[in-house]
Amino acid sequence: MSSEKKQKLLPVGKAAKKAGVSRQTLQYYLMIGLLEPTFVTDTGRRMFDDEAVEKIKLIKQLNQSGYPLREIREVFFEGKANLKGSKSE
Repeated sequence: MSSEKKQKLLPVGKAAKKAGVSRQTLQYYLMIGLLEPTFVTDTGRRMFDDEAVEKIKLIKQLNQSGYPLREIREVFFEGKANLKGSKSE
């Protein structure tokens, strides 16, 4: 990992705050496999870059719009759903 990118990494609490979710919510996203940390330190600290923070914000928006987390995960990892189409497709 380049030192430029490393400087922008945030731990769970700060990434959650920047994304507008609770620390517990971010930890839940990690637990269910909806999100992966950008980098894990040698001591096991999960770190997130700005792109990951934006993804957390998107997950929150989609979930608040009525998409279940399971469906959001499918979009991110399997590309099965089309978010611009109707939910009934």
